[in-house]
Amino acid sequence: MEKLLEFIVKNIVEDESAVVVTSAVDGDATVFTVKVAESDMGKVIGKDGRVAQAIRTVVKSMSGKNGFATAKYVVKIG
Repeated sequence: MEKLLEFIVKNIVEDESAVVVTSAVDGDATVFTVKVAESDMGKVIGKDGRVAQAIRTVVKSMSGKNGFATAKYVVKIG
């Protein structure tokens, strides 16, 4: 999932080398933190947060069944 998120974000920003995606488990959810260069922050968030919401929608669609438990993914952009 990290690779997918990294791929999506790197194709949006200009400074691909500054993109860092990390993940951590928080309770029953996996939290992905996306860090980009300050100059690319507006591109990743988008007008009225539309790009960020689209990224979250793609990740949420991957939150299907994972074995016997439902996987829950959260994306934080910062």
